[in-house]
Amino acid sequence: MDLQSLSQSVIKISKQAGAFIREQYFLFNEKNIETKSLNSFVSFVDITAEKMVATELKNIFPESKFLTEENTVEQGTLRQAQSNNEWLWIIDPLDGTTNFIHGIPTFAVSIGLMHKGKMKLGVVYEIMRDECFSAYEGSQSQLNGKPIYVSERKTLVDSLIATGFPYEKFDFIPQYLKTLSHLMKHTRGIRRIGSAAVDLAYTACGRFDGFFEYNLNPWDVAAGAFIVQQAGGQLSCFSGSDNFIFGREILAGNGLINHELLQVIQQNNSTSTNAIGANS
Repeated sequence: MDLQSLSQSVIKISKQAGAFIREQYFLFNEKNIETKSLNSFVSFVDITAEKMVATELKNIFPESKFLTEENTVEQGTLRQAQSNNEWLWIIDPLDGTTNFIHGIPTFAVSIGLMHKGKMKLGVVYEIMRDECFSAYEGSQSQLNGKPIYVSERKTLVDSLIATGFPYEKFDFIPQYLKTLSHLMKHTRGIRRIGSAAVDLAYTACGRFDGFFEYNLNPWDVAAGAFIVQQAGGQLSCFSGSDNFIFGREILAGNGLINHELLQVIQQNNSTSTNAIGANS
């Protein structure tokens, strides 16, 4: 498998889908919104973009399977992702749908490729900034073709941290607020952009020093997490395990502050939620 060549094809596909989404951003009408679950939305833009991406990927890699947010193609499974033979695309065609429908220009196309349970390739295309973050196995992560690296800040007090706020499954809000309270007092600040894929991409290039969130699905994090790894970062679940793609929670960082950030989360009881739902 020529992952370098495949990565270039995926970048092209992500930009094609991004061009469609960008065009629709300026034409979008809220009448086109459907509600999947509490505060979780979808539109014809998400669905059309996913079909575009899946069709193009199937053309270049016919034997591959898919795990996608909008279920527009036959879905792969965790078993397939961990098998010896299956190649599984993990796709969010529009990560940050809520931003999109409210006219907030931060959202991305996220495409990851997994084989034998391991990520092989990831692309996150932040559409309105025309920034394409990418990596493949054996490569250094890149932003628009130039190498990127995680930050070198060594302490939490010197760090800028990103997170996402839960919009359903509110059982863990008290613990979550304790964590936020600590970080407000002991970091340079906290940011909530509204797209886990973008949060991870920004962690990969050093804009953020760390990111954590719960109640996530694989398509929210697969590509971005891999880009963080290939940029020199480290990732885990809140328990410290490495099941961050399918474990519904993630902590990503530059590797220098991860332990300190993980301690804060664990001390405030922000443990695994097994929450139902997805980052929009």
